Amino acid sequence: MIPRIKDIQPLENYKLFVRFDEGKEVVYDVGEDISSIKAFEDLKVIPGLFENVSLDSSRTCIIWNERIDLPSDTIFEYGTPIFTTVTKQ
Repeated sequence: MIPRIKDIQPLENYKLFVRFDEGKEVVYDVGEDISSIKAFEDLKVIPGLFENVSLDSSRTCIIWNERIDLPSDTIFEYGTPIFTTVTKQ
C-alpha cells in the first residue's frame, strides 16, 4: 500500500517535515536530491519555489512544479523518523 501524506511543511536548509496518515512523522532532506538530480537544482535557484511545496490530489506525491516531485513511498522509506517521548504521570 502506498503511504498517504497528511501534512507537509517546508523547513530550513531544504528539509521537509512530513506526517503520514498512519501517524509516522519524518524529516526528509531534499538537499541530497538537489545535489544529485538536475531538475531539483531549480529549488535553489528559483526564489520561493522550495517553500511552495504542495500535495497532489492522491496525497501520494509532493510537487513543486511540472518537473519536480517526490513520491510518498520514497519520503516514507528514506526520511529520518521523528520520535516523541511519552511521559507517564
